Amino acid sequence: MLRAAPAIAIVVLTGPILFGLLATLLPAFGWFPALGGTSLSLEPWNMLLAQPGILRSALLSYATGLLTAFIALALVAGFLAGWLHSRAFGAFTHLLSPLLAVPHAAAAFGLAFLLVPSGWLMRLVSPELTGFTRPPDWLIIHDPLGLTMMAGLIAKELPFLFLVSLAALPQTRAQEFTRVASGLGYGRMAAFLHGVWPQLYPQIRLAVFAVIAYSSSVIDVALILGPTNPAPLAARLVTWMNDPDLTMRFQASAGAVMQSLVTGAALLTWVAGEKLVTAGARNIRNSGRRFAEDGLPRGGFAFAVALAAIAVFAGLGLLGLWSFSGYWGFPDALPRALSLQIWEGQLTGLGRPLGITFVVGLAATLAAIILALACLEREARTHRSGGSRALLLLYLPLIVPQASFVFGLQLFFLFAGIGTSFWALALVHLVFVLPYVFLSMSDAWRAWDKRYAQSGQSLGRGLNAIFWHVRLPMLLRPVLAAGALGFAVSVSQYLPTLLIGAGRWPTITTEAVALASGGDRRLIGVYASLQMALPFAGFAAALAVPALVFMRRAGMRASI
Repeated sequence: MLRAAPAIAIVVLTGPILFGLLATLLPAFGWFPALGGTSLSLEPWNMLLAQPGILRSALLSYATGLLTAFIALALVAGFLAGWLHSRAFGAFTHLLSPLLAVPHAAAAFGLAFLLVPSGWLMRLVSPELTGFTRPPDWLIIHDPLGLTMMAGLIAKELPFLFLVSLAALPQTRAQEFTRVASGLGYGRMAAFLHGVWPQLYPQIRLAVFAVIAYSSSVIDVALILGPTNPAPLAARLVTWMNDPDLTMRFQASAGAVMQSLVTGAALLTWVAGEKLVTAGARNIRNSGRRFAEDGLPRGGFAFAVALAAIAVFAGLGLLGLWSFSGYWGFPDALPRALSLQIWEGQLTGLGRPLGITFVVGLAATLAAIILALACLEREARTHRSGGSRALLLLYLPLIVPQASFVFGLQLFFLFAGIGTSFWALALVHLVFVLPYVFLSMSDAWRAWDKRYAQSGQSLGRGLNAIFWHVRLPMLLRPVLAAGALGFAVSVSQYLPTLLIGAGRWPTITTEAVALASGGDRRLIGVYASLQMALPFAGFAAALAVPALVFMRRAGMRASI
């Protein structure tokens, strides 16, 4: 098992992507015999380019990927530069950390309930400050430029980049470098940006690429917050792929290839921008300016980060409140009554999506934990790791746009006779869960004190016994935390569930996004609240299980 684990992990990470890309590329050029395409042709591209607003959709996706990553990364860099090692930093860390578990769709629904013209912010100031007794006719959600969609993505990606940066900071000797720079007269932010950021950014670069790839090809957030006329490219692909006219699969495949090109162009633009920023930073350093007065930008970055976190939390609170509300007319700031009626009415319909969400997430997470443990244990025993190539493979499912290969993977599964089975769906979820589980578990696993293993061997115990009786119990909490993160990732999967499941395996996420066009806020509140509650339940279990297991073992509680 240990010998085969790295090979199995590589197959899991690369196999579906390669087969999916191939099965997308061939129909994009007219070859798909099952639908009558027996020769290569550019007709799918002619059909695609003839679609109204297709170039605008592509440009919107391109801009969304770049602007989301740039603003989120700038906020993280500015906040770290201004507040690292301060007393307030721990409070901000505790504020941002829980947001990593919130699914994108739930956060998007919460922001929609907060920002729409009839949303809670407008209710707070109406009619006293605005004079509105009816919601104004303002296009905030689904605005043509996608600004609200970008704001939602920034608020959700900011915690991800922040926590990735926190994990990489110990390798930069940040405190020493900032002290030296401060001793030379540099301000707090300039000391960090000149001395620490050049070391930190290369370590989080792949995570930034993942943010660009996701934001440029996002579907669920685009359907909830994004423009509709035209919609971002990835959102239009879903419409074409689900069209009853099967010949639209050719156009959808061409669109999926275009999505790959759009994401690739965004990544190349970012790489070129890195060179420009590096040259600009070098000129600023050579100018000798110290930027000692940085109180205003420090406060600005702290305000922006806090505002993003508070907005998401407020939106999540509104989801729960709407799910229990009775009549709640505009401009009332709170509902006139609370009721369980909507929950009672949905109990019979919630069972199947909830059960499928849980079982698929559990299957994918358990498989990911087993594979990650096997790979890490083999690495520990052989003292060999895959290095940068292994890290690139782990980020591959996060960097390659889902829309670029999941469409083709659906066609490949149908062609191969795998169809829309439960195990096909769990396999696709595993592709996205495994990187998060491995990355979140690997630091704690590698940092474990090997002297415990040496002590066990000196007592005559083998490596397998040490693994089961010493190492795994001591690292139970990080293993369960990684599993909780993997489960949260599985819960949030929309496109893989929609296409590979083909409607036969509905989950809480697919049902919630399907309700986005309905406008029933109480019903949306029920499904989005459940989508939010499942990941938090996973993290609560990850905290509770070790505490219960080691209740009477104080030393073990300290070690985890």
